[in-house]
Amino acid sequence: MTRWAKSRLGDVADLCLGKMLDEQKNKGDLLPYLANVNVRWGEFDLENLREMRFAHNEMDRYGLKFGDIVMCEGGEPGRCAIWKESVPGTMIQKALHRIRPHKCLDYRYLFYFFLHTGRTGGFAPLFTGATIKHLPKQSLSKLEIEYPPLGMQERIAELLSTYDDLIENNRRRMSLLEESARLLYREWFVRLRFPGYEHTPIVDSVPQGWERRTAFDSMHVLSGGTPKTSMPDYWDGETPFFTPKDATDGIWVSTCERSVTELGIQNCNSKLYPRDTVFITARGTVGKLNMAQVPMAMSQSCYALVGKDHLSQRFVYSAMEAGVDALRQQAVGAVFDAIVVDTFKRINLMVPPVPLLHLFDEATAPIFDQVESLTQQNEKLRAARDLLLPRLMSGELAV
Repeated sequence: MTRWAKSRLGDVADLCLGKMLDEQKNKGDLLPYLANVNVRWGEFDLENLREMRFAHNEMDRYGLKFGDIVMCEGGEPGRCAIWKESVPGTMIQKALHRIRPHKCLDYRYLFYFFLHTGRTGGFAPLFTGATIKHLPKQSLSKLEIEYPPLGMQERIAELLSTYDDLIENNRRRMSLLEESARLLYREWFVRLRFPGYEHTPIVDSVPQGWERRTAFDSMHVLSGGTPKTSMPDYWDGETPFFTPKDATDGIWVSTCERSVTELGIQNCNSKLYPRDTVFITARGTVGKLNMAQVPMAMSQSCYALVGKDHLSQRFVYSAMEAGVDALRQQAVGAVFDAIVVDTFKRINLMVPPVPLLHLFDEATAPIFDQVESLTQQNEKLRAARDLLLPRLMSGELAV
């Protein structure tokens, strides 16, 4: 077996913690920055990035370059992704580490080392804090990294990257499909250029036969709840338990970090919500929308939305996506940091007659189905990659 080296992370990479926002001394250029909520395992959520000012002498210190690894210092410490200059000029905020490997390390290999470390609990001994966990720079710099010669690192990274490249290609396809559904909704129900609009009279700014409603009037807004964490009989069952941490960037969600038992559901305020229920996150990462791919329970930090009368779940999802975007635009200069029941009374939508709703469903059903199929493909690709990961990172499988 090829001899593998062992070093402390601080000896083979440059580490930097992001900038703390200080309104009193906040001068310089206004630039987008990543916060903890923008970093997922292996990817970034780059929607609605916030901005703050960075002085010119801070650009290098807090700026990102291709191949940097961005890691969470708090929240879920150790969670990380590779920066590929997705948004030029992006900086990092205080809750993130920027890790820039030296020439002895392939940046992709280092990411997969972190992914394996996170999967196996290897970061836990470095955490501080009893309730809220943190991964301080001093502790992270002492993490021991095992690595083979550079050529073998590159081969390991290439093999694992094959799976991630396929996942990324599928994600791009899903993004295009989701955008097509989004545009169709806006064309028909916001711009009111629906089939037959040329021959439909407008009465008080509403097409004849349509209704102007709020989301609250159009949907059942349902709450959730969390079983007592001190009761082991309530947890680790077969029902996924949805929280803001489980929100995905696509339409569908099928797996959650935690699961509950039937007894757990009976002893909390959450119901068992069926497939196609629309979840919206109300705290934490606010305003993320997903449809349940399988029956799920849900925490009190979210709402479940079910269409009233003849409104389909595809229409509910599309209408809420447009509604949340409108709320975010209204909140420019303010923080969109929570959703409450009254929020749904501020989201306006136009409800068309049943035949047009059926046409919308027929047009969007293939889109939602294709996105679901690609979502399932990505789950299988991740599972295959994660089977290989420990064998490659331990040297058990030669490349």
